[in-house]
Amino acid sequence: MPTTIIGSSFLMNQTTLAKKKKTIKANRLKKGDTIGLITPGSFIGDDGLQKAVDNIESLGFQVKLAKNIRAERGFNAGTDAQRLADLHSMFGDNEVKGIWCARGGYGCSRLLPNINYKLIKKNPKILIGFSDITALIQAIYKETGLVGFHGPVGSSDFTDYTKEYLTKVLIEPQNNLTIDLSKENEELAKTDAVYQTATIRGGMAQGKLVGGNLSLLAPLAGTKYQPKIKGKLLFMEEIGESPYRIDRMLTQLRQSYPLKDAAGIILGVFRGCEMKEGSRSLSLMETLKDRLGDLGIPVFYGAAIGHISNNMTLPVGVKAKLDANKGLITLLEKGVR
Repeated sequence: MPTTIIGSSFLMNQTTLAKKKKTIKANRLKKGDTIGLITPGSFIGDDGLQKAVDNIESLGFQVKLAKNIRAERGFNAGTDAQRLADLHSMFGDNEVKGIWCARGGYGCSRLLPNINYKLIKKNPKILIGFSDITALIQAIYKETGLVGFHGPVGSSDFTDYTKEYLTKVLIEPQNNLTIDLSKENEELAKTDAVYQTATIRGGMAQGKLVGGNLSLLAPLAGTKYQPKIKGKLLFMEEIGESPYRIDRMLTQLRQSYPLKDAAGIILGVFRGCEMKEGSRSLSLMETLKDRLGDLGIPVFYGAAIGHISNNMTLPVGVKAKLDANKGLITLLEKGVR
């Protein structure tokens, strides 16, 4: 009988180890590479699409438009089947070296159950975007181990700062790349309080990066695509949500993820989320401190990620270190090969 118990335990441990996903990294981008441009969420107009093409070409790449990129169904860029077909087509196309989302919006979460994750795992490529693209990046990383990139969508403003970190992360990757989370928005912080950085709770933390847009992370709770955050560095950003809505989503994450299990939290600039004049609401910062300040882990607010002009690129799934006292994040490994 004791032998049976030991054997059973051994088999259980072996099964657990087998289920662990190995981290997969795509090849770095090179000048002249072909980039597949897709719209997996909301429809994009002509001006936005042209801006996306111009932005990507300005980095020295060629652009290949997805077959259904001009499709439209309500607010979505075509039907779920069309958007899914474009995603699969780009991963399966040997000419395409990276996949860029032209915009976010809404619609990516609808695709998750029908994605061909085996196809993606066999053809690892850089996938980049933010906002609604959070759902794609997190689900693909969870199901395949492929590192995705939370960075500008094609139609973003490609400022010098944005281009700098696209280059340092995707084209000329560096080990131990240290990013000052507060430096780039210092001028804006002088006139707009939402850009002012804050150490909500000090300390150092280390772990693999996971995260994205708060409004996408909250609905993933309770699904098979919910990211595992125990021991991870969780980053979150948001735009245009009232403090009470921020409170509601963070409360959901506290209870479902749960947030206290994370190694540390990095918050972007929550632009448009301030308390409205005359409201009885807590302020944005009071809300963040209330929901995150008691977790017992380092928390820093004001990183240049998400819905702002200066948008750094963060690789989801790589090891990083946060210094919440100084507002520094160090990428301890490259996100690409």
